[in-house]
Amino acid sequence: MRFGVEIDERRLEALLHPGEGIATLLSADTYGQGEADELLGRAVAGAPRETFSLIGAIGHDFYTGQRDGPRGFPRFTDPRLRRADRYADYLRMAAERSLERLGVDRFDVLLLHNPDRTGYESAAVWEGMAALREAGLATEIGVAPGPANGFTLDLIRCFERFGELIDWAMVILNPLEPWPGEIPLAAAERHGVSVITRVVDYGGLFWGDLLPDTPLARGDHRAFRPEGWIETGRERLERLRPIAERLELTPMQLACQWNLAHRAVECVVPTLIQEDGPAARAIEDKRAELAGLPAEGLLTAQEVEEIRRIGDNTGSMKLKGASPVHEGPDAPDRWALSEELLAAGRRWGVEPALLAEPLRVV
Repeated sequence: MRFGVEIDERRLEALLHPGEGIATLLSADTYGQGEADELLGRAVAGAPRETFSLIGAIGHDFYTGQRDGPRGFPRFTDPRLRRADRYADYLRMAAERSLERLGVDRFDVLLLHNPDRTGYESAAVWEGMAALREAGLATEIGVAPGPANGFTLDLIRCFERFGELIDWAMVILNPLEPWPGEIPLAAAERHGVSVITRVVDYGGLFWGDLLPDTPLARGDHRAFRPEGWIETGRERLERLRPIAERLELTPMQLACQWNLAHRAVECVVPTLIQEDGPAARAIEDKRAELAGLPAEGLLTAQEVEEIRRIGDNTGSMKLKGASPVHEGPDAPDRWALSEELLAAGRRWGVEPALLAEPLRVV
């Protein structure tokens, strides 16, 4: 995934083996074009299936599509690859191939990974995903926007149209990035969609071993963040530390607790990163820290709001998905606002200007 230093596969397999307080595992078929599935399959081999939950993700067509450099593989809904009447066939094939690599017979949750505009809006897509649940290949299904932040109105409108089919959604959310991830949570709750939150660690900052002088390897995914984000983030982290200490939580555990304090959020997915440099902590220690997260919620509503104020990042980044400033044809990760999306925004009190170009640097 190009975060931190490369990890020996045997060490990674041991880290991913379910048990010792962590029993939810997440993979995506496009990572390594199936190699991540195979590695996770080796990690869970021998573990009784009822002892862990497995989340998968499909949607990038690396079977017939051609990689477009850093943009990755095209979505399976690319009209150059297939028509809408073939979406269900692709989804069935991708799910079965992923399960085969993992060595299991079903997903607990299967997510539509990084959909384009068609993925959010096509009934054929969601009928195809629902068919996988009906066939027993997945117990529940959901949507995983990405890879960057945004897709806010797209998610809300997707919940409105297909909420009866969708069980889960995954969004980026943490105390230093409450915007825009909090915006679609009310719509998710209204439509009975449970939420998984990722990047809970804020690029690794909440682990405590990412410093301004920490070496970042070429290609590290965090390089897209603005200059000075580590220094600014650490300053805000110090303002959060008294709350964590009062509750006897680590900063990472506080971030998880804050996310889980949102009623729609039922699962948090921090990234385990082995940093470089003398301050680096072992990822095994980070895993143990997650496993020690108290199961009960500890934050009051006032503390949730105080943390939100400290981390407020409104208008701090260019968002992906439907945008009021996008011009020209749709791109795989950005497109113009439609009247339907504008209407959905009005129903949920989301002004298009809130999703425009960055207003300030955080």
